[in-house]
Amino acid sequence: MVRRDDVTFTSGGETIAGWVYHPAADGASAPAPCIVMAHGFAGVKEARLDAFAERFADAGMACLVFDYRHFGASAGEPRQIVDIAHQREDWRSALRYARSLPTVNARAIGAWGTSFGGGHVLELAARDAGVHAAVLHLPLVDALATGKHEGIVATSKLVWCGLRDLGRAALRRKPYLIPVVGPPGTVAFMSTPDAQPGYLSIVTNAPAWKNEVAARVVVAMALFRPIASARRVRCPVLFVVGATDTITPTSVTLKAARLTPRAEVLSLPGGHFDAYLGEQFERAVSAETAFFVKQLLAQQPSLVLRGTLTAL
Repeated sequence: MVRRDDVTFTSGGETIAGWVYHPAADGASAPAPCIVMAHGFAGVKEARLDAFAERFADAGMACLVFDYRHFGASAGEPRQIVDIAHQREDWRSALRYARSLPTVNARAIGAWGTSFGGGHVLELAARDAGVHAAVLHLPLVDALATGKHEGIVATSKLVWCGLRDLGRAALRRKPYLIPVVGPPGTVAFMSTPDAQPGYLSIVTNAPAWKNEVAARVVVAMALFRPIASARRVRCPVLFVVGATDTITPTSVTLKAARLTPRAEVLSLPGGHFDAYLGEQFERAVSAETAFFVKQLLAQQPSLVLRGTLTAL
């Protein structure tokens, strides 16, 4: 049976909250591979990351799932701040913590990120040779391309909100918050037709999630282009893409996959949020589990393989 423990570690002087999933006990004494996992833009770990981690742990791999600082159960003030540099540091701290666990095989570390977190993982895989396999679940690989997809009017409104929030930050005033998701035509970070119903569908069991975020990040996002790191990635990478994804455009994700030396692609029907639930979730999590088993668990003959391998 899979066991989950609440844990904390430190990043940038702040306390980061997470879960460690331990593989189902089967008598194996060797340390297990570990997959480090975090969410996308303004997400929290309760928004379906537990569903993925449970499947990975059931197949014999440990998982460390964490909230970025300023979100969920992690510390960090003010709240609801997406700070790209801080999130990169949180990922590095999470990887160090995972490698320090006595039950983890530090030579078999995977990284799993979704949406904005998928972009972080692509950068990490290029910079950290200790990441041995990566899954990018509907990843954001080029924020500029996403902005173009949203349209110039919506993007211009977001930039104005971002500049307003930066001004408030300079004066040490409370952040100027805008919705994470909203209906088409409204001012929100994601306002395509499927954004609001899709995001709300995955946070039904995430009471810590709030539909608000400081607008300042929109300025920094102009420079968030993980696709520029793709050629430097040396570990195997599985890109999961949605055929009709309007949040992280499919064509840009496929371009990043072509640039990544050891890339595999799983293409699913549907949009950005469909692969968190129902049939598309089953297809995604089965393929992702098989990928990690092949790249991390199957490389260790001393470990007993659990779960079912599924062809990609």
